Amino acid sequence: MATIALTGATGFIGRVLLKYLTDQGSRVKALYRPGSSSLPPKAIASVEWVAGNLEDADSLRTLVTNVDAIVHCAGAVRGATLEQFKKINVEGVERLLQAAVEQGVPRFLLISSLAAREPSLSAYALSKKLGEDTLLEYDDKISWDILRPPAVYGPGDREMEPLLKLIRRSIVPVVGSKDGRFSLLYVDDLAEAVICLLRPDRISARQCFELHDGHPNGYTWAQIAAIAAQLNGKPAHCFSLPRGLISIVGRINIAIASLSSYQPMLTPGKVREIFHPDWVSDNSAITRATNWQPKVLFPDGMRRLFY
Repeated sequence: MATIALTGATGFIGRVLLKYLTDQGSRVKALYRPGSSSLPPKAIASVEWVAGNLEDADSLRTLVTNVDAIVHCAGAVRGATLEQFKKINVEGVERLLQAAVEQGVPRFLLISSLAAREPSLSAYALSKKLGEDTLLEYDDKISWDILRPPAVYGPGDREMEPLLKLIRRSIVPVVGSKDGRFSLLYVDDLAEAVICLLRPDRISARQCFELHDGHPNGYTWAQIAAIAAQLNGKPAHCFSLPRGLISIVGRINIAIASLSSYQPMLTPGKVREIFHPDWVSDNSAITRATNWQPKVLFPDGMRRLFY
């Protein structure tokens, strides 16, 4: 039985990964931040909860002691400055790698973001790319893989839930470029990809993999509207969110953050991400490496969530 160290285990994606890892027979050492929730993590068979965070080297050493692989899922998605993102998305990766090398962990899987493909767009995107670059610096010390998922959705996702609920009502807000294309991924398919990459008989490719739900060339907002109409049995109503208005909100958020501890999601950098025209992923590399195939196209994912 393999033992896997997992960060971000109490988050949206991490909770699903935890279930998949234990269901397929792995023992999991899962990092959690004391005080980050009103309740402590519930007891789960074959799961050892380790209190700590990515800024605490001692807890990271405890986390990675006597494990066969690390799945690094934790990350910062809110922030106003590059320094705020770097504390978790770069320096956290560095500390975890240092602990892994000290303890002789053979494998490291970093769950990054498709945003890392365009680091000039935002502080978040740059921090994810710098986190990947940190992993590459350990190339001669540990076997590694990187996953760059696109927008991930599923049960328990609070970020995309408002948008998906509107689509369920046949209301499609065009968020970003009208002609932009973007890939999507149901969270269970991401978890399956992680399981494939961690197979004990697989040799690490030391490669950065993109992945998506199997829909060729991504989706357009017109296609999302057509899917909504088909699912709901009535025409979908589309409306565009003006970039100027969204940009104003982003600048206001930055101003508020400069005067307080507020860490916003919507910033001018995030606006640039939203309006970038190409967030289409390519599955070919991970399919060649692992035979992984996605199972849940967006219409199927919506049915699982709402119908």
